[in-house]
Amino acid sequence: MSDTENPLFKPEFPRSNSYDPQWMMDTQMGPNPVWLMEWLAEGMALREGMRVLDLGCGRAATSIFLAKEFGVQVWAADLWIGPDRNWQRAVDAGVENRVYPLRIEAHALPFAQGFFDAVLSVDAYQYFGTDELYLGYIAGFLREGGQIGAVVPGLAREIEEVPAHLCEPQSNGKVFWEDGCWSFKTRDFWQRLWKRSNAVRDVRTDSLPDGWRHWRDFERALEAAGKSIFPSDAEALDRDAGDTIDFVRMRAERSGAGSMNLYDSSLGVQVGVDS
Repeated sequence: MSDTENPLFKPEFPRSNSYDPQWMMDTQMGPNPVWLMEWLAEGMALREGMRVLDLGCGRAATSIFLAKEFGVQVWAADLWIGPDRNWQRAVDAGVENRVYPLRIEAHALPFAQGFFDAVLSVDAYQYFGTDELYLGYIAGFLREGGQIGAVVPGLAREIEEVPAHLCEPQSNGKVFWEDGCWSFKTRDFWQRLWKRSNAVRDVRTDSLPDGWRHWRDFERALEAAGKSIFPSDAEALDRDAGDTIDFVRMRAERSGAGSMNLYDSSLGVQVGVDS
């Protein structure tokens, strides 16, 4: 497909440009996850055969992308999307030998400590990762020196009140800002949160240049194709023009330090207080 025929063509995401735009639109659940995973992966050192956890994989588009582009083994984990359809997507994409779908909750992961070479998450980590305890928990599933990375919708600046243009109904009646948007945090917030943890080292955070524009363009492409799951937010993103809404990327490596799993329901028995 030529650049002019691809409604999702972006020079910023050269790997994504080789994928069927209809497939990307059919597997989305919000901002384009393949674009965001490409941006995340370019800042990681992924090698063929690595064991990777794709945490909050949605419809597994990001897991399929990782398997195809880097030859890694991907555990495609999601709470909302069942493994049956994600498995069929992996089969259809020809990566059934490298993508392993599961339905799991982010605080109850069934993996061995130190099992993964990398943990990646796109447009999901904000739902659980703002908890001060979570980074120490998830890092435990990485080998020492293993990589963790996430991309989340975020804020370009701290706000005490939501700007009016994000609270006012768009022409389609949809209001952009919901209470769940308070999980959107600034780059500085994530930098401070991750730097405080002894479980990781070499913390790096940055923002996606023109991230709001990429989100808006994807919303418009979905509208034009009739593939929107929810009413479009393109109008609100256009009004905001990056003043408030951002995408933040966080990356780090697991240190040698460990921490107790405070989400473990058997903890009382383990420490001898529930006996």
